Amino acid sequence: MDYILSILIFFPAFAALIGFLVKEDSIKAYGILVTAIEFILSIVMWINFDVQDSSMQFTQSFPIIPSYGITYLVGIDGISLFLVIMTTFMTMISLIGLSETKALKNLIITVLFLEMTMVGVFLALDAIIFYLFWELSLIPMLYIIGAWGGKLRVYAAIKFFLYTFFGSLIMLLGMLYLGYIYFQTTGNWSFNIQDWNMLILPFDLQLWLFIAFFAGFAIKVPMFPFHTWLPYAHGQAPTIGSVILAAVLLKMGTYGFVRFSLPLFPDASSYLVIPMAILALIAIVYTAMVAYAQEDMKQVIAYSSVSHMGVIILGIFALNVEGIAGAIFLMISHGIVSGALFMLVGVIYDRRHTKQIEEFGGLAKVMPKYATIFAVILMASVGLPLTIGFVGEFLSLLGFFKISPTLTLIAGLTIILGAVYMLVMYKKSFFGEITKEENKKLLDLNKKELTALIPLVALVILLGVYPKPILEPANNTVSKMIEIMHAKIVTQEAQIRLLDANSINGAQK
Repeated sequence: MDYILSILIFFPAFAALIGFLVKEDSIKAYGILVTAIEFILSIVMWINFDVQDSSMQFTQSFPIIPSYGITYLVGIDGISLFLVIMTTFMTMISLIGLSETKALKNLIITVLFLEMTMVGVFLALDAIIFYLFWELSLIPMLYIIGAWGGKLRVYAAIKFFLYTFFGSLIMLLGMLYLGYIYFQTTGNWSFNIQDWNMLILPFDLQLWLFIAFFAGFAIKVPMFPFHTWLPYAHGQAPTIGSVILAAVLLKMGTYGFVRFSLPLFPDASSYLVIPMAILALIAIVYTAMVAYAQEDMKQVIAYSSVSHMGVIILGIFALNVEGIAGAIFLMISHGIVSGALFMLVGVIYDRRHTKQIEEFGGLAKVMPKYATIFAVILMASVGLPLTIGFVGEFLSLLGFFKISPTLTLIAGLTIILGAVYMLVMYKKSFFGEITKEENKKLLDLNKKELTALIPLVALVILLGVYPKPILEPANNTVSKMIEIMHAKIVTQEAQIRLLDANSINGAQK
């Protein structure tokens, strides 16, 4: 198991290079095989992962630029474990359900390269290596949107790239300066995140560095008001692009807050809890209302993603085990649910070549399997108890309740508003009379589509009933991270806030 993480990172890229030699008519089967092997490798890693150990496991390192402390360093803990598994799983599922035929070989090779960068982001423990994987992920997604997207694909691709690239440059400046601060403090260069965790920084410096990292993470999430690139990207991307974008790429931003912002800048994180919560609340309520006003089924789900990501931000900045572990679980659940929803929209688009809600109606009569699966995933999206969507939302809101019951009450509107716009969309699309002649002859889900969607439905129910496999390792690692934050806090106000936020844990023990 010494090299399992490096294999997970580079196996898709190596397979992608071999893919150039594979015949066009065999490339899809090849892509599914590669992603299935990658998923199995991630399961093997999980089996050998010690859930009781809160430290980094399976670490591997070798120097790249020793004079500046830049090292290839990878490792995994309870925070990143299931994000990696979700990445490998959703990439495999997206290829199983793939219906694209245009330049299929190029598309699958691009997806395999993209998988390498996404896994690399979640495993990198050196800030520069993290940044390289982070930036490299833009190129395959830019190509996927620009080459296989809709009519406005070039505009959507360029907007996506410019937004995220600009934010990432500001983040890079913060990383370089933090490396310099480490050099000034210790006399040695290091970009090792674990080394950085030992730094105790003055409040003013924490605040400026938090803002620098915020620029990269907030745009990727995306948080309000940086969310405007997302509806265009989702609206113009092919189905597989939307699935991977919603399921994995957005989680890179929230993961960055947990991995970098909280442990490195605990005082700034505590000081900015309310401003971050206000931005999250605006995203939750405003984008939910915008989602309700949409006439395009895919845009409803796109704005829904922004709303749900706001709940994740609230959980992260609850600064307690319940909130942060709940946010991590919600990252997983949102990845599965949003990926499934975009896949379901792709199914109907393949048949009707339209995503306009008004073009449908009565679909449940001609596509009962499709309607049933859509209903289950929709219920998870609105947070129905005993589905995967409920657990993460409940814990995130429970965690933030210790910070502000009032703001938590407002955030709880996401459940009500989500139910409104999703159920209205479902009612218009699936119930009533069939008014369009084209809808009367629609075919229900085929074997390929069922193979892709049934595992997602199973996870929605299974993890909703029994979330422990994800929550246990997340709780252990988050508890250790909060201990690090306690030890590093230098302002009395932040210490009081963090103690208040975590008082619920002591009461439960």
